[in-house]
Amino acid sequence: MPIPGSLVGTTAPSVQHQVDARWIMAYAAALRAEDPCYFDTERPGGVVAHPLFSVCLEWPAIVSQRNSSEAHGVTGQEVLTGIHATHDVVVHRLVRPGDQLTTSLEIVALADIKPGALVTTRLGTVDQHGEPVASTTQDAIYLGVPTDGKHRADPAPPPPIDGTERHGDPLELAVDIGAGDAHTYTECARIWNPIHTDVSAAKAAGLPDIILHGTANLAHGVSAVVAVAADGNPHLVRRIQCRFAAMVRLPSTMTVRVWPANQTAPKMSTVPFEVLNDKGAPAVANGLVVLGAPEP
Repeated sequence: MPIPGSLVGTTAPSVQHQVDARWIMAYAAALRAEDPCYFDTERPGGVVAHPLFSVCLEWPAIVSQRNSSEAHGVTGQEVLTGIHATHDVVVHRLVRPGDQLTTSLEIVALADIKPGALVTTRLGTVDQHGEPVASTTQDAIYLGVPTDGKHRADPAPPPPIDGTERHGDPLELAVDIGAGDAHTYTECARIWNPIHTDVSAAKAAGLPDIILHGTANLAHGVSAVVAVAADGNPHLVRRIQCRFAAMVRLPSTMTVRVWPANQTAPKMSTVPFEVLNDKGAPAVANGLVVLGAPEP
């Protein structure tokens, strides 16, 4: 049946997280990120999480919302057609061991596009003091499933990013993806979706085989931008935006292309990037990382 307009405005129960160094290090290890800031527990200030770690915190809320959507008439089979289409996260600060975090979720918009119903979700993560840690807006497309025509626009869409143009020649970095990388990412990120680890589930969903998580593809791209444009300092990452497109199969080699940064303000710049699969198709398209002054 169609995705109903009544879905807009629904929320999921807030999810509590107690973050420790083990989880932070495991996530970085799943990406083969080698910077000591992710692993050196004797480092002044201790370890910090990868800039995209917020996706780990958001997944339980997303699963909860998907489950509750059946109360609005969305069938379990229709839920399985949903794919992560876009991602836009403001990184207020990097996650650290000992953080007690709370993640909330709300469906904020619904529209029909050619592939199916486009559902926009807003997620926010705050720390134990109520201070923001990550603010995410993401789109999902229910492939082949229309809406009921009761469209709702996002009342407060994220502001556009300045300096998105690509100029000069991109730097290309090859990233080898092993046959078990989707299983490793699943366990280290604590993001479980069987299309990434179970061949039968992947084929039942219309995929040729298991594929790597879109957020893993994005995280590899962000790691490359940090290495190339931020002198290896993840504290400079202020915002990440992209569109998900082609699949990354396992094993394979992806290519991350990073263009020169565009300075947009004092101590602020935007770095365009993309992630290509082994066929040269963009797995992560229109990628942007906004770099700014280090967090206090």
